[in-house]
Amino acid sequence: MSDADFNAFARVIHAQTGIVINDGKRSMLVSRLSRRLRKLGLSEFSEYRRLLESGAGDEERRELVSAITTNVTSFFREPVHFDVLKGLVPELSERARAGDRIRIWSAGCSSGEEPYSIAMTLAEAWSGVQAADVRILATDIDPEMVEKARRGIYAPPQNGHPLPAAVSRYTRRQDNGSFAVDPALRSIIRFEELNLLGAWPFAGSFDVIFCRNVVIYFDAETRLRLWRRFAERLRPGGTLFVGHSERVDADLEPLLQPAGVTQYRRTTLSTK
Repeated sequence: MSDADFNAFARVIHAQTGIVINDGKRSMLVSRLSRRLRKLGLSEFSEYRRLLESGAGDEERRELVSAITTNVTSFFREPVHFDVLKGLVPELSERARAGDRIRIWSAGCSSGEEPYSIAMTLAEAWSGVQAADVRILATDIDPEMVEKARRGIYAPPQNGHPLPAAVSRYTRRQDNGSFAVDPALRSIIRFEELNLLGAWPFAGSFDVIFCRNVVIYFDAETRLRLWRRFAERLRPGGTLFVGHSERVDADLEPLLQPAGVTQYRRTTLSTK
């Protein structure tokens, strides 16, 4: 891969996703794009570059996103967040009984384990959650991951460990050994393809937003802009959960105040 090709790919990836590809990730980029070249029958990275930059490159740019995004997730990853979510249920259920709508967003949902873990947490602590006006929006930039998440069918853990108890309660074993999420639980989740850097085509505010292990791939300017957009979409008192290695920029503390381990509470300060 020539320097010119590498720099061109890095520009396209940043423009499409906000992900910064520096020279330290060059070998990763070569490896992942080599698979695309083989699949397309191309022999040179320069040919692939011309395809991406051509008028016919729209669909391939979506394939590029799938090729370079990292999808590492699991059920109940970072368990402390789900313990905190469980603690929010009394407040959320009381508001729902009063007629409020409850909305939760899994932003960067990957293959779906996170939003299903959210739904399982709610169902475990809130017996009437499926009858209340509660919805979980689950979005990801990778169309292949969104489709997998929407299906809600997963292979058993490769390490041989048993499934978490809640996962066992809300899934059904399939003949081939995989397990499928209960359709009743899936019914409160809506899966959509969404680029967080683009327009957000939905209205209303959220009570809880999970955006974990996403912004670590962004530059400082993009990261700050995204945190502010999340603050604008959280209702006062709402909670933002971030990844274990992520922190909201201190400049935004008037809007998002630290409230625990990698979690933030939306203040009442207006963003206008």
